[in-house]
Amino acid sequence: MNYLFHLHLSDPEPLCRIGNLMGDFVKGRLEEQHWHPQIFRGLRQHRALDRFAHDHPAILTSKNRISKRFGLLKPVLIDIFYDHFLAKNWEQWAGGNLEDYSAEIYRLLREYDDQLVHSFRPVARRMAETDWLSSYCDPKVIAQVLERIGQRLKRDNLLAEGVAELDRCGTGLEVDCLDFLQAARLENF
Repeated sequence: MNYLFHLHLSDPEPLCRIGNLMGDFVKGRLEEQHWHPQIFRGLRQHRALDRFAHDHPAILTSKNRISKRFGLLKPVLIDIFYDHFLAKNWEQWAGGNLEDYSAEIYRLLREYDDQLVHSFRPVARRMAETDWLSSYCDPKVIAQVLERIGQRLKRDNLLAEGVAELDRCGTGLEVDCLDFLQAARLENF
């Protein structure tokens, strides 16, 4: 769900980026599956970043900022919010133009469509068609993303209410996000 974060911290090699991008769609042991070596590297980077994030102090601080009523959904909110902050601050935090970067990622998704895990292909197509990556800077889009993800849950759609947390504690969450980003850049995933 935090596509932009994984892409930004990925090795810049195209297939490695593809592996990072589809990491949440590949289940099970990676060693048992047959991947192009750079996709395999990207998948491993994706998992390493997820492990690094799990108990990182900035992430824990963000979890504590978000209302207790979101419980196990807090990590989902953090993933989406951190992508929002990265998109919003792209020029300053990542350098360059987010629209150009996003267009390059969409080009890679089209070029390497045959390398994508099947479950990720429709997601990749929707991502490119509706420009998910660049649109993350808009809080209204974040509200829509949370609504759509929440509709897939079996429980009441509490995620749809999560955008209120962005309004309530966004300033602190943005500080946490930058702290985490700086720490993650120092890691060798």
